[in-house]
Amino acid sequence: MTNRPVMLLAAGATVAGLVTAAPAAADTATPRAAPLAWKDCGTKSSPTLQCATVRAPLDHDDPAGRQVTLALTRVPHTSKTFQGPLLVNPGGPGGSGLSMAPFVAASLPKAVASQYDVIGFDPRGVGKSRPALDCVPGYFDPVRPDPVPQSLGGERVNRNRARDFAAACGEKYPDLLPYMDTVSAAKDLDVIRRATGSRQLNYFGYSYGTYLGAVYAKLFPDRVRRLVLDSNVDPEGVWYEDNLTQDYAFDARHKAFAAWVAKYDASYHLGSDPAKVEAAWYRMRDAVKKRPAGKKVGAGELDDTFLPGGYYNGYWPVLAEAFAAYVNDKDAKPLVAAFERFGAVDADGDNGYSVYTAVQCRDASWPRDWNTWRNDTWRVHAKAPFMAWGNTWYNAPCADWPVEPLNPVRVSNHALPPVLLFQATDDAATPYEGGVTLHRKLRGSRLVVEQGGANHGVTLSGNACLDRYLTDYLATGTVPRAGRGDADAVCAKTPDPKPETAKSARPAARPDGDRGSVLHGLLGFRG
Repeated sequence: MTNRPVMLLAAGATVAGLVTAAPAAADTATPRAAPLAWKDCGTKSSPTLQCATVRAPLDHDDPAGRQVTLALTRVPHTSKTFQGPLLVNPGGPGGSGLSMAPFVAASLPKAVASQYDVIGFDPRGVGKSRPALDCVPGYFDPVRPDPVPQSLGGERVNRNRARDFAAACGEKYPDLLPYMDTVSAAKDLDVIRRATGSRQLNYFGYSYGTYLGAVYAKLFPDRVRRLVLDSNVDPEGVWYEDNLTQDYAFDARHKAFAAWVAKYDASYHLGSDPAKVEAAWYRMRDAVKKRPAGKKVGAGELDDTFLPGGYYNGYWPVLAEAFAAYVNDKDAKPLVAAFERFGAVDADGDNGYSVYTAVQCRDASWPRDWNTWRNDTWRVHAKAPFMAWGNTWYNAPCADWPVEPLNPVRVSNHALPPVLLFQATDDAATPYEGGVTLHRKLRGSRLVVEQGGANHGVTLSGNACLDRYLTDYLATGTVPRAGRGDADAVCAKTPDPKPETAKSARPAARPDGDRGSVLHGLLGFRG
């Protein structure tokens, strides 16, 4: 995963996929969904926000049967030029998308956002959609068993937890689980499209949302107008292999965090040698395993607290301060505060995890022989220990999932207008090679790469170069010319953060006050 092909930037750009700015005609080839009854639900930051619901078949092969309800939000267009609905998705599976509409509408240039109805949605089973799944409330309550087994007995404890979770889901939702999958969710997108009265839709998805968008495009290629996919899932690894690949990439990001802390030894006093800083982190892990910090941050909770730093380096200053306070000052309070911010799971998180497992376990086959999981995890752990076992237990319910798996969708597509892909070269959650694979499978697509970037979700996060490509595409359909390597355009990475000072820690300047932190809060840490 460190051997990345050389990417060459082609000069110039071309306009492709231009479509009339008039509203698309209603689709007469499929049943029309009931029109959406939008109601005002504006907030101080998004006063024009509207809310609605739409009903979709639980089983799309039985459209007259049981229905599910999908919750929607919309920031309506205001321009005379109307380019139709732009559905936005933050990933997951299990991520709520209701807040994505106001975020995207506010982050795009007003002249572009005003030409779209920007629509966010909670996929089936998620958030305000009904029914919403919650298989085992409080499943992640602290303090959990150490993810890394020290004995067969310790492994058995976590194995039983995962098996019990799968059984609880099956007992609680036997009628829903057969229809919790990406294909069903993609068909829900088409229900939303029909309810808007549009012949085609525009779609903008991050993370798992890239796979959802690619599956929709495979099912309904003629209904895709513009398609933006940021931080791309490798469609050839769905889902077991993708998770193993993540383990190596997140370990590399954890090492990058240690190197960053070492660079700023004057601020954190943890040493100037990255290897020694990383060793100090693992000593901290051993300490909280024996005596949980604040009686709530054990080894597993510590892993969960620092995992978001692998998604977004804007969190590094907060995490480094907590790390330093614990090691240097024996002060656990900043570590507990960091856990509450980044690692603690509330009812929304329980819902998100239930949907995550339901979709991933149903989408594709997982090993049923536990020896396969054990052997693969120890093999990865030997080289990349940061999250190998934690990721295994996160996905382990799939080893005993009570519903038979489907076959993954082959997303290769030669029937689309130009698609725009974005990818950071050092992204851990969706490693770079997956973006290259999807680029090759979507003929005519263009891949814009953030060279040296490592955040998961790179557009609308502060990189003006990337955002120009996004804005041009949404405004006029402009895409880069085809390049001579894997990438068609390359942007320099967003600079790494610097340690916080009294001045930079003011609310307006803290990571949670900038656009990148807002976006990554919406994307979550597992999707």
